This record gives sequence, structure tokens and C-alpha cells, in this order.
Amino acid sequence: MGMMLRGARTRRRCDGEHTASAGRETIAGLFSRGGPTKLRRSVVALIAVVLTIVTGLAVLNLKTGEKQVERPLARLYDTSDPQFARAMGVLLGPPLVGGNRFDVLLNGDEIFPAMLSAIRSAKSTITFESYIYWSGTIGREFADALAERARSGVKVHLLLDWLGSSKLDPNQLATMVDAGVSVRRFHEPAWYDLDKLNNRTHRKVLVVDGRVGFTGGVGIADVWSGHGQDPDHWRDTHFRAEGPVVAQMQAVFMDNWIKVTGEVLHGADYFPAVEKRGDAYGQMFSSSPEGGSESMHLMYLLAITAAAKSIQLSSAYFVPDGLARGALIAAARRGVRVQIITPGEHMDAETVRKASRAQWGDLLEAGIEISEYQPTMYHCKVLVVDGVWVSVGSTNFDNRSFSLNDEANLNILDAAFAARQSAVFEQDLAQAKPITLAAWKDRPLGEKMLEHTASLLRLQL
Repeated sequence: MGMMLRGARTRRRCDGEHTASAGRETIAGLFSRGGPTKLRRSVVALIAVVLTIVTGLAVLNLKTGEKQVERPLARLYDTSDPQFARAMGVLLGPPLVGGNRFDVLLNGDEIFPAMLSAIRSAKSTITFESYIYWSGTIGREFADALAERARSGVKVHLLLDWLGSSKLDPNQLATMVDAGVSVRRFHEPAWYDLDKLNNRTHRKVLVVDGRVGFTGGVGIADVWSGHGQDPDHWRDTHFRAEGPVVAQMQAVFMDNWIKVTGEVLHGADYFPAVEKRGDAYGQMFSSSPEGGSESMHLMYLLAITAAAKSIQLSSAYFVPDGLARGALIAAARRGVRVQIITPGEHMDAETVRKASRAQWGDLLEAGIEISEYQPTMYHCKVLVVDGVWVSVGSTNFDNRSFSLNDEANLNILDAAFAARQSAVFEQDLAQAKPITLAAWKDRPLGEKMLEHTASLLRLQL
């Protein structure tokens, strides 16, 4: 009896396999033996529709945003001319406003304590936008500080990029949400909005009580802790601002908060009357593929074109397009000393480094000085022009920042402050390896081929 049951089960199992096989034969037969024409046409049409949708989404996600500046800018003035500041304010958006004080913060040991202190002192509002927010000790400190303020009645708004915050510990997120922190994700995937997957918010803006603001290159993760002492602790710079320009920083946060939530945050808690705090002029502006992405590209081109003496560029991801390369080369040829620091072997995106190095030939031939930072990952994004103009923020010197991401930069027009940034640049330069034209030309053939291949992706880097 047992043998009969086992035999029946075996037959049923074999019958099932046979049925599936027969089904496959039937479908295949429709095509191989000239089956019903309508069915063949329906299947082909369905495949065509699927391929069209997939191709369309791919194109939408690879698009580079709005129409770009296509021709070199004419050099009509330099940074000492009042027209330079006027053009920056008129063409880029918000005007340069006076009465500000700015402090430079170097590396996590200075950056995180200053940001956490401001958060813990908040009395009415905290608005915070960041690309990177990962789990770890630093993430926990910020989560606890934001949660504590929310429980105390402070209105806390946290806007995180969906992709950049993918490593956020769910427990840390729960801590904040349970305490009353309003947390939102930028461009979280949705089937009806997949064309925005390639557009991330790369902005890094923290504003407390509408009076104190922070921006720069740092993300919320343990790799930014310490003082850049080894490959596990990155080198970066952040800025603390007080004065009228903080209202512009708040407006930048509101730009994406409204996009994501449809909620307009306003009133004295967010935009208080701010008194003069110093003598420096500043400007905070944003860019986005949805409106004004070219303003960031234009800002760099205007600053480089106006340079009369010096350009010091700290760039974590340096993959300039043709116009930017041309502007740098033109500056060098008219006698401007152009110095660039980029990451060396300790780089978190090796493809970007290869794509960058592939384009150094004409820059080096023009006399531009390029150096690779040696101790650790170099994540700084600072531009100093003629010892008077400083730009810092989230923007990298690449097409992704110029055309694909939402970015924000703080521009400062102040000779004393610029002198401090030049001194910091020189300190970094002392720990960087200069790259000569001869060394660049003599790199191995295999290395050249890999770099050339990587450079083909430069529109997405």
C-alpha cells in the first residue's frame, strides 16, 4: 500500500512537470509553427510597451537638467570692481547683504560640537537639511539632540535625501519621530515619479531659531569625526554664520521643504528680525534642475572669469566640463595663479578620481597647479578668488552638482575672512602631492585607458 501511495505521489509530481512542459511547448509552438497571428502581435506589442517604458525612464534619469551655458563668458571686470558683486547678486538671485559674521570650522572635532551646541540651545525652531545621515555615534548624538529639543517644544524639521540617508539606523529615526521631530525624505521612490531618482538634494543647511546657520561639506556620519588624522577620518570644512544672511539660508531650506511637504513654514520663529553681527557681506543661494541649476555653474564661471591674481580651489570631486576647464585655462594664461587640491589615493569614489585625472593634461600645460591630498579623503568644497571672494557649500566642481543635484552655496565677500581661508588652503597644500605634467604623461598605459573609460561617464559624475 505504501509503495502504491508513493507511486501515486510520484506520478502526480511527474504529471505536474509534464503539464508545465507541455504548456511551454504549446506557447513555443505558437511561434515556431505559425500560431495565431493575433496572439503573436499582442505579445510583441506588450514587449514593445515594456521596453519603451524602461527606455523612457532610463533617459529621464540620465538627463542633465536644464539647458546649460554654452559659450565662454566675456571678461568685463575683475573682483575689485563693484560690478562683480553686483553681477553676483543680480544674476544668481539673492543680493549680497552686509552685517554678517562667519566662523570657519575645520573637521569633525570643531564642526560637530558647534552644530550640536547650537541645536541644544534652540528655543523655537530647528530646520536641518542634509544629504548624508548615517547610523553611528555621530548620528546618534544628533538624533538624541534633535529629539530632546522636540520634546521640549521646539519645532524641529529634518529633511534628508532618500538615497543619502539609506544607512540611517531605523532606531535613530524612530527616536526622532517619536519625540515629535518632523522628518521627511527627498525624492523617495514612487512609481509615478521615477524620473526624479537621479535628482538628489546634496544641500547641507542647518538653521537654529532663524539666527544661526551652518553650511559646508560635512555629512552626519562617523567618517567626518576627528581631525582628519587618518584615512578613517575625513578632512572637511564647515562654516557658521550669524547676521542677515541667515534668513537666506533659511529660505534655501524652505525651498526643498515646500517641494517635499507642500507646507510653508513662516513667521517670526523662522524669520526673525536679525541684527547686524559683523562686517562681512554674504549671499546664500540654491540651484536645482527644476529651476536655476545653471546658477551654480554660472557662479563658478563668473568668479573664475573675474579673477585677477589667484584662484584656490579645494574640490572633493573635480570633473570640470569644457567651459569650466576653458575658464581656468584662460585665467592661468592671463597670469592668474590657479591652484587646485583634490583627493589622492584615499578617495571614496575611484571612478570620479579616474575621470578627473583623464582631463588634467591641458590644465597642467597651461601652468595650473594640481595637487592630491595625501593623509585621508579630502571632502572640502571651497573656492577662494583674489583673496576677497570665498564660496563654500555642498557644490562639487562637476556636472552632477552643476546640473543634476539640488545644491546650495554660501558666498562671502570679505578680505579678512578670505585671508583666513587662503591660510587654511596653504595648510592643506603642505600635505598634498603636486602632480607635474611629466608625471601625468608618464602614467602607465593601463591607467590611462581606465581613466579615459571613466571620463566617458563624466556627465553623471
